[in-house]
Amino acid sequence: MGRKAKSWYSALSLDSLCRLLTLERFSAVRSLDLTISNRLLSAVLRRLRHHPSPSLHFFQFCLSARDSSAVFTPSPASYCQLILILSHARQFSQARHYTKELVMTHKRSSIVLDELFKVYNDFSFAPVVFDMLLKAYVEIGSLKAALFVFDNMGKCGCKPSLRSCNSLLSGLVKNGESKTAIMVYDQIRRICILPDTFMISILVNAYGKIGEMKKARDFISEMERNGFEVNLVVYNNLIDGYFNSGQMDDALKVFDEMTQKGFEPNVVSFTLLIKGYCKSGLLEKAERVLVEMKELNGLNPDQISYGALINAYCQMERMSDAIRIRGKMVNSGLRDNVFVYNSLIYGYCKLGELEEAEKLFEEMEEKGIKPDLYSYNTLLDGYCKEGLMEKAFNTCDLMLSKGFSVSVVGYNALLKGFCLVGSIDDALKLWFLMLKRGIKPNEISCSTLLDGFFKTGRFDEALKLWNQMLVRVLANNVVSFNIIINGLCKIGRVKEAEGEFAKLKQHGLSPGRLTYNTLIDAYCKLGNLDRAYEIRVEMENSGYAPSIETFNSFITGLFKSKRFDQVKDVQIEIQKKGLDPSVVTYGTLIAGWCREGKMDKAIDIYFEMKNKGIVPNIFICSTLVSGFYRAGRIDEANLMLHNLVDLKILQTYGIDYTNEARIDKGLDKNLIPSNIMWNVILCGLCKAGKFEDAKNLYANLLKDGFIPDNFTYSTLIHGYSASGHINEAFALKDEMLKSGLKPNIVTYNSLINGLCKSNNIERAINLYNKFDSKGVTPNHVTYNTLIDGYCKLGNITEAFKLKQTMIEEGIDPNVITYTTLINGLCLQGEMEEAIGLLDQMIESGLDPNYVTYWSLVKGYINRGEMKEVQKLYEEMHLHDLYPSGVVSKGNVETQKYVKLGKEKIKEVNKPTCIDVFFM
Repeated sequence: MGRKAKSWYSALSLDSLCRLLTLERFSAVRSLDLTISNRLLSAVLRRLRHHPSPSLHFFQFCLSARDSSAVFTPSPASYCQLILILSHARQFSQARHYTKELVMTHKRSSIVLDELFKVYNDFSFAPVVFDMLLKAYVEIGSLKAALFVFDNMGKCGCKPSLRSCNSLLSGLVKNGESKTAIMVYDQIRRICILPDTFMISILVNAYGKIGEMKKARDFISEMERNGFEVNLVVYNNLIDGYFNSGQMDDALKVFDEMTQKGFEPNVVSFTLLIKGYCKSGLLEKAERVLVEMKELNGLNPDQISYGALINAYCQMERMSDAIRIRGKMVNSGLRDNVFVYNSLIYGYCKLGELEEAEKLFEEMEEKGIKPDLYSYNTLLDGYCKEGLMEKAFNTCDLMLSKGFSVSVVGYNALLKGFCLVGSIDDALKLWFLMLKRGIKPNEISCSTLLDGFFKTGRFDEALKLWNQMLVRVLANNVVSFNIIINGLCKIGRVKEAEGEFAKLKQHGLSPGRLTYNTLIDAYCKLGNLDRAYEIRVEMENSGYAPSIETFNSFITGLFKSKRFDQVKDVQIEIQKKGLDPSVVTYGTLIAGWCREGKMDKAIDIYFEMKNKGIVPNIFICSTLVSGFYRAGRIDEANLMLHNLVDLKILQTYGIDYTNEARIDKGLDKNLIPSNIMWNVILCGLCKAGKFEDAKNLYANLLKDGFIPDNFTYSTLIHGYSASGHINEAFALKDEMLKSGLKPNIVTYNSLINGLCKSNNIERAINLYNKFDSKGVTPNHVTYNTLIDGYCKLGNITEAFKLKQTMIEEGIDPNVITYTTLINGLCLQGEMEEAIGLLDQMIESGLDPNYVTYWSLVKGYINRGEMKEVQKLYEEMHLHDLYPSGVVSKGNVETQKYVKLGKEKIKEVNKPTCIDVFFM
């Protein structure tokens, strides 16, 4: 039978096939053994262009026909023929269906439009198809293709309909392409299409999206002058634009004008007011509008009105108010929806109250409200921020079981969670899992991992990732640059941070206040206030006024660079600029004066803070206690502890107190000391030289279940090492390892310092050589301590070898390094070499300090070369490193040293540069 049919068709003409189709003998056509091709389909459609039903039937027949390999796919030309045939027959529903199928099947808009032109010129009917094609592209979100059709349909004498133009403009605005929408509107006017109210409202919305509110207002005025209808929707869009631009007063004026023009505000109008007030943080006014729209205007707020206020309260973490408004909404007869639940879940997650968020999640499902992707991602993010990674992964499993895929947003939350708890290796595993599952990391993913690398000390990996981000164009945002700049500053590589700062601007990005403050803080911590001030000037020229954080950094810098006389000036400037000092400001001032032993000034600042109603935190109180101990004012330290801590607790550990001191009596009492406070007490006792007391206190604390941390061990190890009890220090280090804590570079530096002070340089070097096996990287302090140890033993050669090792390890010698070596050379009487090293130091961009020059002065005095001493005095005077006076005679201290030198009397003990560092 098949062969017979085939034989019959071999002689069958196209006319015969079309006749069968025209007669609607479709069963006969199906029985034929036809070889389906686009050539055959196109020929049939052309022949039957005035017969829509047979044309559609044969097109569908071809779609259902299969050969040995795949389903037949009609060409763009065949689709275009069918669409024109159906449109000409006014079968628009079918025509739209196949137009959408065409643009989904054949992606290249240029080919589709070219074929449509050809078929249109051949058939010479149904120009409406171009309009249909334009709308189809808009509907599937292919706006670039829609614009291509819009720009080219005029070639065949066609122009889009008003509805198609509105669809295109609306699609562009929704897609964030408002500027393009405005340019397209200009083209629409040039082809003489007049706007309706819908188009006017779209244009006003477009101007509002880009903040061009004056143009939006002018556009409405132009429309009104030309007699076009402007309705309530247009004014609502104008109000929304003003609120989004932060121009609240203008928004309220439009609201009043609208009423005066006879437009009665509707629920949307009042909801926009509520959203506007919420955006400005005026939540009470927003709630008043919610009440007035019902009581004064007889309008019933809808779920969107209530939802806007509920969401705002949740964003502000005012959950009791959010729940209250939700209650009013439900009592008014409205039901909860996904948006309201998502807002509440977000609010509780932000507060860390995850149990409440979980209850809401369960409540949603009980009420038949299905959580959406935002619901799951919010809960996932909440778990990650609290470090509850197991619950976070359980949420991912739940998402997958409900048919949701974990998007890059979810993976970013998980990455952030691992980084927050310091599990950078788990974060890396997740990163590779993302890649394996085809999830492409975005800028947030990269920035999160970059920050994680820096915070866990994996700097090389951070820099490798950063270079990859730059290459892959995943760093074109200020947040990523802020992370790399901050990370480099934290590890002391400020010059490289400046390089990234320059690169940020080269990328066309504008540094923000945080960027400037980060660099200012870094330079202040280095004591380079001149550069910090330069950056501040640039920041102000960029439109950013200094914040309290900026001034906090400068206070730190002034203390670091010993410019104590300028600290008060900064405090006065803070007051003049109307800024309120924060707890950090007061903490920085108190810590600075405590370090300098100016305890009376520290206490004055403390009482100023208290008088302003700022509650001191435990760090400030700890700093004061530590400062009193360091200054030898043990009674006052103990009295402050008495006011902080229950008296019985202190007495248990043998800490006495006296009432004869100016100490705040209003401190929170009966506070059981935390590790922080006990660490401060131990540190204070060590610095006061009361090592036996510290040892006894530590032993008693251990008996009572005290769990020492890294700081506890580092404090005691440093105290024992500095006091010469080096064996006890090493015993504590072993105890630390047994407890599962890993000694850091600070701990090892303390041990090396103790060994060097006891002239046990060989043991110090042996410990240094084991750093690699212990996973510890030496820093400036390590090398400077060892160099100082060699210098004090007169072994200058080994000291200089260590300097070279520093350089090879990528650590540039600093002021302390050079000063220590210069001091060592001077002690050996090698003054020429010392002066040569001074020149080298200056050439490397480092400024000699008082200790540097003083080492040279002492060296020349010991050699009796008073002319060289005089030259050094002149240099010191030029650099403001020495009090002014008659150089030839010198000041009292100079004369004293001259006398000591001449009489060969022992020098008065002065702290060396390394001692100054450890003080």
